Formats: sequence, C-alpha cells, structure tokens
Amino acid sequence: MSKSSASTPSVPPPADTLTARGRKTRDGLLDAARKVFEEVGFLDTRVEQIVQEASVSYGTFYRYFESKDDVFQELSIRLFEDVHRREPLDSDLSPAARLIATNRLYYQAYRRNAKLMAIVEQVATFNAEFRALRHEHRRQLIERTSRAIARWQDQGHVRESLDPVMAARAMSAMVDHTLYLWLVQGDEADEEILLDTLDQMCIGALGLDVAST
Repeated sequence: MSKSSASTPSVPPPADTLTARGRKTRDGLLDAARKVFEEVGFLDTRVEQIVQEASVSYGTFYRYFESKDDVFQELSIRLFEDVHRREPLDSDLSPAARLIATNRLYYQAYRRNAKLMAIVEQVATFNAEFRALRHEHRRQLIERTSRAIARWQDQGHVRESLDPVMAARAMSAMVDHTLYLWLVQGDEADEEILLDTLDQMCIGALGLDVAST
C-alpha cells in the first residue's frame, strides 16, 4: 500500500518482538483505529483522529505503524483471519452437518465484523494492493472448501461430476454476497429462514445426504 507522507523515525518493530506493554499500546491503537474507520470510513479517517481516540501522541502511533494504510491493513488481516479461519470443533460431524456448522460460524463472524467488512469491500475497489490481499484470503478459503469437497467425493458423499474448485467458488460467492446484502446493505430478511435457505442450497448443490445431519 502507499504510505502516508508523514515522516517516521524508524520502521515499526514486528508485533511479536514487542514487550507486553508495547503489545497493549499497539492493540489499543488498533481498537481506536477500528472505531474511527467504522465511524467515518476509510477515506475520511486521519491519523489525528486515531491518536485522539487512543489518547496517545503522534510519536506513539508512528512507533507502531507507518501510516493510516498500515494500520488498516493490520485490521483487515485480523478481520480475514476471524471470518475465514473457522472450523467446527466436532470432528465426527457428517459432511452436511459440518457444512452447516461452518456456514453458521462464518455468519456469526461476519455479523460481528459487518461494519469493517463494508469498508474492506469498499477499499478493495480502488486499492490494487489491498485488493490482492483480499483475493489471497478468499483464495485460501476456497482452497480449504475445495479440499473438503474433494475428500467428500472420494468418500462417495458428493457426486464426482462436480469440479471441487468451481463448486467452492460458487458456494462461497453465494454465501458471501447474500450476507453482504443482508448485513451490510440492509436487505430485509428473516434470520433463520435466510440461514436455513443458504444451508439447504449448499447441501443441495453438493448432493449431500440431509438425513445424516
């Protein structure tokens, strides 16, 4: 990402090298930045607003982050990890039950992060570097889903005619865009009916055995 024109005395140290106090300060800056981004949006956010929200000096901000873009990138990575890297704890679930559980975990994480997700999607439309980051995390999600579909094909749960990668892409796009329209754009929908419909459509697309749920 392009950096702010403000000069920095040095490159901020990696987060994993900070002291406990340093991590606390850095996390406080991230919390403050997220609040400001969600209140005024990416384009209107200024470092001045972030430091005021965090009650720290400019020098403290630049000790941990190089720019507004830098702190937004860190928030976005944390968001992607929260939303995309979730698996049901029960390893004995049937494929259909596992798919439903995964969908619900994704929905819960999306709802928690809906405000920031809206900004993330906006920034990805005009920032090429950030768009590449967004695509990489989406690629990781699709790769995990396609591996599960391929495994279920080997086990005889999913018809062999489906291409695992294309099926994963289509299902991911359907779920992601539906939640975006509902939780970000404000489309009206009954929560349980919407989520149950998404589950049924995913299960039906793969031809999974609903009775096994």
